[in-house]
Amino acid sequence: MPGREGALLPEFAVWSGDLVVRDEDGFLYFVGRGDEMIKTSGYRVSPAEIEEVVYATGMVRDAVAMGVDDADLGQHILIAVSPPAGAEVDEAALLAELKRQLPLYMLPKQIVVRPELPRSPNGKFDRNRLRQELS
Repeated sequence: MPGREGALLPEFAVWSGDLVVRDEDGFLYFVGRGDEMIKTSGYRVSPAEIEEVVYATGMVRDAVAMGVDDADLGQHILIAVSPPAGAEVDEAALLAELKRQLPLYMLPKQIVVRPELPRSPNGKFDRNRLRQELS
């Protein structure tokens, strides 16, 4: 603003529903969408955190994590995966690797293997359609 050097501009905020964490340098990092968070055993879990670990195993082509209503836990974690081209998903090996890398409350109670996971017209995973198909 001319003549007001050093003046603070009014803050502008937009509620997007995105969840972020701020590091020690003040940078913000995307964690997940608020409406996709899984609430299990008293914890709020980002599906993206689980999906990153699943992808890092190299055992799947696609992965979608979601919460499923559970009388005891609030929600339990379900992972829907599709196999890499020309391969199959070894569910036992995948679960064993996830047990090595994730805390107990982040482990999936269910692993569902499908040839393809549904996508929206813009190419993103269609979580709502997948949830309906799995109900």
